Amino acid sequence: MDLPRFFVRALPGLLLTLAVTVAAFLLDRLEVLVFGRDWLETLVLAILLGALVRSTLTFHAMFRPGVDFAAKQVLEAAIVLLGGTISLGAIQAAGPALVGGIACIVVLTIAAGYFIGRTLGLPRRLATLVACGNAICGNSAIAATAPVIKAEGDDVASSIAFTAVLGIAVVLILPVIGAALGMSQTRYGVLAGLTVYAVPQVLAATAPVGLVATQVGTLVKVVRVLMLGPVIFTLGMLPGNRESGAGLNKLVPWFIVGFLIMMTVRSAGLMPETLITPLTKTSGILTIISMAALGLTVDIRSLANAGLRVMSAAVMSLLVLATLAAILLNVLAIQ
Repeated sequence: MDLPRFFVRALPGLLLTLAVTVAAFLLDRLEVLVFGRDWLETLVLAILLGALVRSTLTFHAMFRPGVDFAAKQVLEAAIVLLGGTISLGAIQAAGPALVGGIACIVVLTIAAGYFIGRTLGLPRRLATLVACGNAICGNSAIAATAPVIKAEGDDVASSIAFTAVLGIAVVLILPVIGAALGMSQTRYGVLAGLTVYAVPQVLAATAPVGLVATQVGTLVKVVRVLMLGPVIFTLGMLPGNRESGAGLNKLVPWFIVGFLIMMTVRSAGLMPETLITPLTKTSGILTIISMAALGLTVDIRSLANAGLRVMSAAVMSLLVLATLAAILLNVLAIQ
């Protein structure tokens, strides 16, 4: 890759992303001045401002390289750094029971989501995409599933349109629910990790609650993401998909591996405590920048092209996921 040329191409999008990020920081400070606290945390404001810009203004192609870089590579780096702040002891008490519960929820949500989609008249492949997107990790799961089940481009676009917007809706609504129910940081972190679509969105949903919620939520979410491998393999073995095998080498992204390595190093006591605060702050800043970029990729107007049936299937599947998550919290008596 010609790095100088790439960064010249990426500069407009990076500047736009940074402008949205700075605006989010300023709005957060304004909230504190006016209300005495930030009701909408900087991460959430970055998403909202980015989506507002993307949905109301003409998005010139020159912004795309930089926005894509910030939305992908920057957030991946933030997630790797976050791993260094997490110790496995945060949810050690739950142990194998929680891991088994997460696996069961993924399987049940996929089955229920597929049934809902087919009942509403969605084609088999589109119903599968919506179900996997809800159960595992939103757009990433859809992108990984699509080549394996030979989905059409229109199906992919429709399912991604709703997971993008629903993902933001969950990020905004979940902290309100957690506060209304008086949930502890650990319990809320597990709920967020079980219901939020993407790893970076878990950061946005848990940051307003506290660091423990972010750590637990991210770890639970990583377990969900790791379920993508077995799910895609199983789908690839089904009749009609068996010769596909596409994308199997990308089922566990590098940043998840990096996150797990950093987490292992921290859990083993090999990371100096003096590094924890800088890692946390750096990860937080990079995350806000990436959330601004992610917001700039969401065009709310795209929902009009996705159809009522897809929207209904996505929302109903999400409600099933939330219900199963609530049941698991009570079964495991996570406090």
